[in-house]
Amino acid sequence: MTGRLTRAVLRSGVPLDRDSVERLVRRLAITEAPLAGPDELKSVVDALVGLGPLEGLLADPRVTDVLVNRYDQVWVERDGRLELTDVAFPDEAAVVAAVERAITPLGLRLDRSSPTVDARLPDGSRLHAVVPPASVDGPLVAIRRFTQAVPDLDALVAAGSIDRLGADRLASAVRERLNVLVSGGTGAGKTTLLNVLGALIPPGERIVTIEDAAELRLPGHVVRLEAHPPNAEGAGEVTLAQLLRSALRLRPDRLVLGEVRGPEALDLISALNTGHAGSLGTIHANSPEEALWRLETLALSGSRRVSETAVRRQIEVAIDLVVQLERRGSSRRVVAIEEVG
Repeated sequence: MTGRLTRAVLRSGVPLDRDSVERLVRRLAITEAPLAGPDELKSVVDALVGLGPLEGLLADPRVTDVLVNRYDQVWVERDGRLELTDVAFPDEAAVVAAVERAITPLGLRLDRSSPTVDARLPDGSRLHAVVPPASVDGPLVAIRRFTQAVPDLDALVAAGSIDRLGADRLASAVRERLNVLVSGGTGAGKTTLLNVLGALIPPGERIVTIEDAAELRLPGHVVRLEAHPPNAEGAGEVTLAQLLRSALRLRPDRLVLGEVRGPEALDLISALNTGHAGSLGTIHANSPEEALWRLETLALSGSRRVSETAVRRQIEVAIDLVVQLERRGSSRRVVAIEEVG
């Protein structure tokens, strides 16, 4: 019944935006699917313009991650716990079609010649997809939800994510313009803490944020920069290193780097040593010591020749504090605040 309705919508040539499709579906349902209920009609609309069966999961505010392992195996992280859902796509082609609807307006593509893609959805959520031959069992999709509500330090204390002494220490670090590096594993809450600390920056200071995918929501005088992958023709790439160099020309009082993940680390270290005190950033690492080692490795990973000793000395001067986050089950907690040098 709904299949006939879907085919009728596709034959109509209607623009595939949600409002247009919803209006047409309601009108066609009278003759094509008179017994279809509101949920069935919504599933037709979702299949044509959204991420298909995933739309219902993405509407749940408790869901933080949506993970498609196979077309008929969709997991979510809800309230901090992974759960297998009863949601499924009709087939592998439907998974790819849903991803293509999300990435085509961004000038991106996903196919055998370009089997991976990163994209930011309109609500700020991050999407990563992999198709064969890079994936073995069919298309894979991972969506990290963007959470609009950002807690403050008091809320983190109340949730047990940090003790009061640690919260006061971090607040003082921001006021005193210390350079803070937030470290932790995937899903440990690094971006959340970065948002919290960034919100403590006095409103009279100009902040430039540099991110791979724009997730930070900071108040005050904020200029936001976002990296961009190459388009379908392989052109138009904007790297974090390019953005960081551009940021330095935008008269920042403080830099906030969403995540240090490549050779832009060298530019960041140099910037922090040349008058941008009070800057913030995150890095993937399992301890404060590993965070500094990783920062050094990334700084040395570019094409520019620089000695290990020089980089190490610059890091010791550039970074004042490393905050280590850890995820245990559904809880995320600050487990260390270490001074550098």
